[in-house]
Amino acid sequence: MLRTRAVFALIAAASLAACSVPGPGQAPDGVWDPYEAQNRRVHAFNRKIDERVLRGTGAGLADSVPDGSRQAVAQFADTVGTPQTVLNQLLQLRLWRATKNTLRFTMNATLGLGILDPAAEIGLVSDESDFGETLAVWGLPEGAYLELPMVGPSTERDAVGSAVDLVTNPLSYALPSPEKYIGTAARVADKVIKRGEFGETVDSVLYDSADSYAQARLIYLQNRRFELGEDAPGAADIDPMALDTTGF
Repeated sequence: MLRTRAVFALIAAASLAACSVPGPGQAPDGVWDPYEAQNRRVHAFNRKIDERVLRGTGAGLADSVPDGSRQAVAQFADTVGTPQTVLNQLLQLRLWRATKNTLRFTMNATLGLGILDPAAEIGLVSDESDFGETLAVWGLPEGAYLELPMVGPSTERDAVGSAVDLVTNPLSYALPSPEKYIGTAARVADKVIKRGEFGETVDSVLYDSADSYAQARLIYLQNRRFELGEDAPGAADIDPMALDTTGF
């Protein structure tokens, strides 16, 4: 009951966030960032955390963990995240995609032991979704751009979506404690490892850009809107397929 109330409260927050969407001409460059001053402070904090913790740790893990183990962590994170994707695709009424992901989860959790991907061999490739996408399908605008502490670039809609995903993960209801937290730990480990694997790309944005905040904001919005089929900022100048946005 408490989780249900939390979900409805977060959805209501997303609806209120839609009220912050700019009118015609208020965001001619396609970027609505009324909280830029606060966002830049959070960005500076995140960059400091990345520099002092993740930049070295991610690279160290990526170098020290064998390729097979890195792939196993990534695949396990994908497997435990698939039920969340299925739930969101059901809410989006994308029933065929939800069915395929159900089959993918069943195969990978049993035949693949959670760390292999036999489903991909028969064409059931990874197809992720989240509650931010669900809200977009329901017609809620993305709201203002946000940068969240320890998380990074987001929007009002995606921030609410991420919070809803945290309290509606089907595995958290199916597994006892502490086993239900293993999936979260795997996803965190996967992101840390990927930070090391794609370190040069991330470093070029965070440390080599003239304005790392603006660059990260543009890359995130470009990629996210492309994923959702929405108009992306600077779409005439940037090819979203050419962007490596791992870590954003």
